[in-house]
Amino acid sequence: MDPYSTAGWKEFFVAGTGAAAALTGLVFVALSINLARILALPGLPARAAGALAVMTQAMILCLLGLVPQPTDALAVEILVVALIGGFAGLRTLSRKPSGDGPTPLQVLTQAVIVIVTALSLLIAGASLVFDAGGGLYWLVAGLLLLLLNGIVNAWVLLVEIQR
Repeated sequence: MDPYSTAGWKEFFVAGTGAAAALTGLVFVALSINLARILALPGLPARAAGALAVMTQAMILCLLGLVPQPTDALAVEILVVALIGGFAGLRTLSRKPSGDGPTPLQVLTQAVIVIVTALSLLIAGASLVFDAGGGLYWLVAGLLLLLLNGIVNAWVLLVEIQR
């Protein structure tokens, strides 16, 4: 498979879109079941918004991969989504919740995940522009990180807040 062309990647993008959509639905279920508790705990509304944001970001990237378009156009779109997602994720983390919020270590861990994800996506976009460096395989890494982030956040919103 050519990592610098979307030819042959259709099944991956279809599967990614489906996974992101299903996880987005799970986050909405978690929100509807535990809304009062989520709103009452410091930091959880931002985490819920972040969970929806990463799932939306993953879904957008996969949908863009399905659009018949030049690879350079997809590269620019990946770069734009990566920048917006990275800045939004870090901005959300920089807001200090009132009361007992996440520990500094939890915030640092989440920041590292946001940065590594954004870097993977930025490398994917740049790699497609320059036709070197791994291309869409970097997008795979970024999408997996987005999906894992969404799964962890969904778990927290569904299960961990009940403890």
